[in-house]
Amino acid sequence: MSQIHAIILTLDEEKHIARCIESLGDNCSSITIIDSGSKDRTTAIARELGAEVLVNKWVNHATQINFAINIHSGKGGWLLRIDADEVLDTDNRQALKLAISEAPRDVDGILVQRRIHFLGKRIRYGGIEPSWQLRLWRNGKGRCEQRWMDEHIKVVGKVAKSGIALSDVNLNSLTWWTAKHNSYASREAIEVLNSKHVLVPSENLNGGVASAQARRRRFIKEKVYQRLPSALRALLYFIYRYIILLGFLDGRAGWYFHSLQGFWYRTLVDAKIVEIEDHAASRGISIVDAIRDRTGININAK
Repeated sequence: MSQIHAIILTLDEEKHIARCIESLGDNCSSITIIDSGSKDRTTAIARELGAEVLVNKWVNHATQINFAINIHSGKGGWLLRIDADEVLDTDNRQALKLAISEAPRDVDGILVQRRIHFLGKRIRYGGIEPSWQLRLWRNGKGRCEQRWMDEHIKVVGKVAKSGIALSDVNLNSLTWWTAKHNSYASREAIEVLNSKHVLVPSENLNGGVASAQARRRRFIKEKVYQRLPSALRALLYFIYRYIILLGFLDGRAGWYFHSLQGFWYRTLVDAKIVEIEDHAASRGISIVDAIRDRTGININAK
């Protein structure tokens, strides 16, 4: 049977890393941690559990993933991307090996279901499930598109769905969650501004095969959502998710999740776009310099 090499990106993940690695059981022949400068015991724990730890300076997720892909060049088998705060569901361990053993030769990518837990509850509605993501692909056949946000793996051949499920069960506080999404909002604002002003090279889902769901969501975001008035689109999106897509069925946790992730986060992205463009105009500087001033991110950094 083909080998599976797991890739995990980390930064201060001592609460999650042991749980993540242990959830993989004996499915993976190797586990590689790509760390971007953890100050806690993340790397020590990973090494204790037999993982290889490599440190690479952080630029964005795409850069880290492609660094990991390069490290595994020539090893054959399959690559599995799993986040440190995710776990392979116990009843899905067999499904992982089954998926690669049964994959036809023309299938280079395998889609898995991602399940999100928030405030102790699995979020099922509001368009959150099913969420099919290309997380398992033949080594040498896949690459991550270079984007600042919403990056996806693209493969050469076909993709197929599987019975594999990864659950995102983050143990950090809501304060940590909002700080993370503040960072995400900066990166997504950069992606929108890059699309508008063509600041640096950026890839899209053309020139490779990704999940149909990823393509559909990217199209809706870029061709529909971003063309709506910025003062209204976040509210309309929240109403669509929470009412039309039945997000209210997720109960109290769902109210907070859909309000924060569906309305507050999207509003924050739009506010950052306005802030950056206004800052550039008022100071007479470039959008690239305004991004650095307002977010602390140098998009030309290597």
